[in-house]
Amino acid sequence: MLTYAKKTLFTMILMGLLLSDSSAGDTGYHVINKLQLGGEGGWDYLTVDSAARRLYISRGTHVMVVDIDTNKPAGDISDTPGVHGIAVALELNRGFISNGKGNTAAIFDLKTLKIIATVKTGENPDAILYDTATKRVFTFNGRSKDATVFSAVSGEVAATIALGGKPEFAAADGAGKVYVNIEDTNEVVEIDSRKLSVTRRYALNPCEEPTGMGFDPEHHHVFAGCHNKLMVILDTTTGKVTSSVPIGEGVDGNGFDVGTGLAFSANGDGTLTVVRESSPGKFEVADTVITQQGARTMAIDTKTHNIYLPTAQFAPAAASSDGKKQRPVPVKDTFVVVVVGK
Repeated sequence: MLTYAKKTLFTMILMGLLLSDSSAGDTGYHVINKLQLGGEGGWDYLTVDSAARRLYISRGTHVMVVDIDTNKPAGDISDTPGVHGIAVALELNRGFISNGKGNTAAIFDLKTLKIIATVKTGENPDAILYDTATKRVFTFNGRSKDATVFSAVSGEVAATIALGGKPEFAAADGAGKVYVNIEDTNEVVEIDSRKLSVTRRYALNPCEEPTGMGFDPEHHHVFAGCHNKLMVILDTTTGKVTSSVPIGEGVDGNGFDVGTGLAFSANGDGTLTVVRESSPGKFEVADTVITQQGARTMAIDTKTHNIYLPTAQFAPAAASSDGKKQRPVPVKDTFVVVVVGK
């Protein structure tokens, strides 16, 4: 039996080997910084505004704003109960926030960070996106299993679209199509953002419980992160899954960097899976970067190609009287954003 000291030494050696492997991977990605932001509250999605050099981070009841050139706080947006996601429309000087506990979306001014309007949505709005093709905002509502669509200019609701299942992350192609993962049916749903209707449904076999999504608009590829430790790649022109590759455990965020042609999976086990195209329509794991436990959502800065992943230190989960597994509790003031780059 290993003693505690030997176990500790063994763990340190193993992590050292993993870190060495991740740093030496042929992509060159590794942890280059950790933004020590602290504060209380959980987190979910985060969004990089590469043009304005801002990082928006959901923190339970408010949104933290960070200047990613100086790595210093740039402001805060309060009164966002149960915030999940943030989207920006730079050309309109507006941002949009999904308030899961309020069943609303907030519209805010990008310069002042002040909320200027709220829009009633479906139940528990989660992912949110701005569609440049129509200047409309979509919230994807987990509990009511639909999408609320409203004008980014007026805030007027244009439609509520039934999705036939629980939506997770979504992406727009900029040409009138929106794609959203449906977690409980293992599908991607395609929405016509002009006609405001579901046009196609794609099976994601062998994916189970798709959550995070990256999207390559040029080649029409959806990169879906699945809870059975797979990333599946869907070609939306043919409607078929062309590849699946292994990823870490506990994925919640995926992304695609148009500038590098690489896809990423942020995994709660403390890894970032880097995926590249090995031959036309076929993909492989190019690297596995050690990040930090709990870093399961992500956002990409398209200017520097850095990846931002939020997490914290965790206290052991409390015992439950009903025997159900409890989530570990974030330790106060240990919240960080891990930055992966070259």
